[in-house]
Amino acid sequence: MDVNQYLQIFIEESKDNLQTLNENLLNLENNPTDIETLNAIFRVAHTLKGMAGTMGFVKMQKLTHTLENVLSEIRAGNLAVDSNIVDILFQSLDGLENYVEEITNTSTEGNEEYAEIISALDQIIKNENNQDSGQVNSVSVANESVVPDKLEGEEGLLELPESQELVKNNAISMGMNVYQIKIELSDSCVLKSARAFVIFTELERMGEIIYCVPSAQDIEDEKFDKAFIIVLITQETEEKIKETILGISEVEKTSIDAFALNNSIVEEKLEQEEEVEQKDTRTAEHTGHQNAKQQLSNKTVRVNIDRLDTLMNLVSELIIVKTQLEGLDVRESEVESNYNDSVEYLERITTSLHDAVMKVRMVPVENVFNRFPRMIRDVSRKLGKDIELVMSGEETELDRTVIDEIGDPLIHLLRNAADHGLETTEERISIGKPKKGTIKLQAYQDGNSVVIEVEDDGKGINVNKIRSKAIDKGTITKEEAATMTENEIIELLFKPSFSTAEKISDLSGRGVGLDVVKSRITALGGHVEVETEFGKGSKFIVRLPLTLAIIQALMIHIADEKYAIPLSNIQNIEDVHKEDIKLIQNQEVIVVRNEIIPIIRLREVLGLPKAEDKEMMTGVIVKKGEKQVGFIVDSLIGQQEIVIKSLGKYLSGIDMIAGATILGNGEVALILDVNSLI
Repeated sequence: MDVNQYLQIFIEESKDNLQTLNENLLNLENNPTDIETLNAIFRVAHTLKGMAGTMGFVKMQKLTHTLENVLSEIRAGNLAVDSNIVDILFQSLDGLENYVEEITNTSTEGNEEYAEIISALDQIIKNENNQDSGQVNSVSVANESVVPDKLEGEEGLLELPESQELVKNNAISMGMNVYQIKIELSDSCVLKSARAFVIFTELERMGEIIYCVPSAQDIEDEKFDKAFIIVLITQETEEKIKETILGISEVEKTSIDAFALNNSIVEEKLEQEEEVEQKDTRTAEHTGHQNAKQQLSNKTVRVNIDRLDTLMNLVSELIIVKTQLEGLDVRESEVESNYNDSVEYLERITTSLHDAVMKVRMVPVENVFNRFPRMIRDVSRKLGKDIELVMSGEETELDRTVIDEIGDPLIHLLRNAADHGLETTEERISIGKPKKGTIKLQAYQDGNSVVIEVEDDGKGINVNKIRSKAIDKGTITKEEAATMTENEIIELLFKPSFSTAEKISDLSGRGVGLDVVKSRITALGGHVEVETEFGKGSKFIVRLPLTLAIIQALMIHIADEKYAIPLSNIQNIEDVHKEDIKLIQNQEVIVVRNEIIPIIRLREVLGLPKAEDKEMMTGVIVKKGEKQVGFIVDSLIGQQEIVIKSLGKYLSGIDMIAGATILGNGEVALILDVNSLI
C-alpha cells in the first residue's frame, strides 16, 4: 500500500472519529457525569492522537494530546464538566476538523497551531493543579514508579494504582476478565510506536484498556525498548486475545496473566465500589454494544464511489442492451420461444443486478443529519434562543450522490427555521408558548421518493408581509399581487435576492438561501414545498428521488415524439372526454372522482404543433406533493425501465426537461421534469 492509500485511510477514519467525537460531546454536555460517554470520548481522542502521530502530523497530534490530558483529568475525577470546559472541547474539535480538512485538500496539516485552544486546555489543567497539586503529583509518581521494574524480567502481576484497582475488582465481580498482557516486539521493528498503536487499537475493540506500562505517552514517544504491558478488561478469552496479538506483524511474543479479585480492597472501599459498580455496569453494557457494532462493521467495506459509478454505468448499458433485444422483431415460432425465454431471463438478471447495485449505493440520511445537532447548538447560542432539535427517520436511505448534495440545502432550511421561524424566548413566553422552541427534522420514504421535512413551532410565515415586500421591490405589481394565491405568494421566498428579514446577520437577511435551496433540490430531480400557519409555525417539505440513475417510466407519444414521465410522479391514467373539460378562472380542469384537477396540454407547453381535440383524449394524472395535475398526451406506449442520461452542460438548464434516455431502437427520448411543469 502506497503513502496516498495510507493517507486516504487516515482521512476517512479521522472523519468518522471526529463525527463520533462530535456526537459524544453533545451527549456529555447534556449528561456531564456519564462515564460511558466520557470513556467513548477519551478512546476517540486517543485514537486520533495515535493516527496523527503515525502519519507525522505533529500539530494535530499536539492538539489531540493536550485534549486527551484534560479528558484524563475528568476521567480521574479531578475535574468536573461544566459549560466552559465543554465549549473548549468543542473548539478543540473544530481545530481537529480544520486539520483534517487541510490534510484532505493539500496532504499537509498547514501552518495553524491553534495556540489559543491549546493554551485554554492547559489552563484548565493548571487551574485544577493549583487547587489540588499534591493529589495529582502523587498519582503521577505512582504511575512512574512502576515503569522500570516490571519490564526488566520480574515475574508477577502489576500493583495497580488505587483507582484502577477498584475498576479491576468491580469488573471481575461482574464476571468480566481482567488480563495483564505483556507484548514484545521483534528486533526488526523500526516504527515501534506505530506498531504499538495497531496493538492498542485491536485490543480496544475487544474491551477497555485501563492501564499500561510504560505510560501511553512514553509508548507514543518510543521511550521503551521493545516490550510493554497492557491491563485489559474484556469478555474475550486468553486464546482469542493471544491469537489477535500474534496475528499482528512484528510481534515477537506475548504472555497473558489473569488478575484475581482483591478482597481487602473491596472491603475497604465498599461504598466507593458500589458507586463505581453502577458506572462500570454502564461501561460493560457499552463495551458489549461496541463489540456488537464492531461485529457489524467487520461485515462492511469501504468502496470508492468512482468504482460504484463505473459499476452503475455498466448496469445501465446492460439495461439498454436488454431494451434493444426486446425491440427486435423475431418471427419464427421456435426461435421466438427461445428468444423470449432468454430475454425474460436477462430481464430478471438485470433487475436483480440493478437492485443489488442500488442497495450498495444507498446511504442512511443519518450521515447528513449527524452534523446538525452541533450546528443548532451553536446557532441557538448566537441568537440567544432556547432551541431543541428533534430528529427522526435517520435510518432512511438515499442514493450516495443525493446524500452528498443535500447537506447545504438542509443547513439553509434549519438556519432559516432558527432565525426567521422561531420567536425569541421573551416573545414565546409572552404569547403563552413553551420557552424552548422546537425544530423537527424528519425523513421517510414515500414510494420511489424520500421526503425530508423541516418543521418549526414558531411564528409562521406572514403572507401579507411577503406580498408588500415583493411589491416594494418590484418583484410583482399590485395587480399581480391581487390575483395571486397564498401559495404563489409564498413561492416568492424562493426568488433570488428576496428576503423579508428586517436586520442583516451572518445567518440570514442577505437574500441568499432559499433560492439556493430550490435550485439545488431541483437539480437533484426533487422539489420543495411550504406549509405554514401564521402564529403556529412552518414546514418545509423536500421531496427527492431515491436514485438518479435508473428509474421506471411511462413512455408517451406527443406530436410523433417519444417522451418519458417518471412513474413515481404518476397517480393514475384517465380517459378524458372532450365535453368533460371545463374552464374555471381561465384554467382548463376536469373532475375526477369528485376532485377538480387542472389540466396541462403538453403539446402547448412544449411548443409543439397544435392538434385538433379528439372526442376522447388521454390524461396522465401526476402529483407534486398534495397538488395534482392532468397531462394531456397523444397516446401511451407503455411502462419501461430507463437509464437517465444527462443533457450535458450546454443543455442542462432547460426547463421542463430532466434528462434523456436511449431507447431500444437507438432513439433518444426526453424525460419530462414533472416538478417544473406543474
